Amino acid sequence: MAAPVDSLDIGGARNYLLGLQDRLCLDLEHADGKAVFREDAWERPQGGGGRTRILSGGAVFEQAGVGFSHVHGTQLPASASAARPELAGRSFQALGVSLVVHPFNPYVPTAHCNVRLFVAEAGGQAPVWWFGGGYDMTPYYGFEEDAVHWHTVARAACAPFGADWYPRFKRWCDEYFYIRHRGEPRGIGGIFFDDLNGPEFERIFSFVKSVGESFAAAYLPIVERRRNTPYGKREREFQLYRRGRYVEFNLVYDRGTLFGLQSGGRAESILMSLPPRVRWQYDWQPAPGTPEACLYEQFLKPRDWI
Repeated sequence: MAAPVDSLDIGGARNYLLGLQDRLCLDLEHADGKAVFREDAWERPQGGGGRTRILSGGAVFEQAGVGFSHVHGTQLPASASAARPELAGRSFQALGVSLVVHPFNPYVPTAHCNVRLFVAEAGGQAPVWWFGGGYDMTPYYGFEEDAVHWHTVARAACAPFGADWYPRFKRWCDEYFYIRHRGEPRGIGGIFFDDLNGPEFERIFSFVKSVGESFAAAYLPIVERRRNTPYGKREREFQLYRRGRYVEFNLVYDRGTLFGLQSGGRAESILMSLPPRVRWQYDWQPAPGTPEACLYEQFLKPRDWI
């Protein structure tokens, strides 16, 4: 759907996203209590740039990345126009914030959040815009109260915009973050949306803000609850094994990763989502009755948590 030119507020979106990056970094630094983010500002030769912030070796977080980018180009990459083939070949702007947190403790889940705006433009025509984003959580050891909390906050973020928004975007998240070659979800889901537009830019933008601002409330109480849980080599080895699934999804299916690589983006910033340490093991299966088996049997299945 084409939006009237005067309804687009790209500058306002940019300012909001820069502020969101600042707030998320401060929240994560406070939760970690030891490490701070270092910033790497960069420019893209084809147009645009961003600032990548990385926290590593903290008290809680092995690595956390919070990146902002605002890039533009002459041809929309295939990953962005897949659902809108009529836009192929248009010039574009893409701006967003992406966050991925990989904790040390296997009882603290990995979490991801992303919000982004695309604008496709052609001379003499109204621009076509859409938002995408959401957040999902990837536990290594499942706790029902954590899953309920995560989804309760996600539902509250969606509630002001329509009763069907949370169930719609929760289902979309379950379907999107599914590792097809493994036949399993990446985690317990959350909310996900893409190609979201409408006649009112500000209303959709308000929803995106609600998603971005709710992430800390969804994730950080879980971090606090699990950060001091004792663990040993067995739990750490399982965490590293399950991180392999995260890598597989991001490199094979993730639209944001594919867009970044196809658009000639900065590889270091695009791949900051990958965990710093990971392992694969041929045909590994959890022993029946173990906590590791419980993850597969009770948590890596789409459920209505609330």
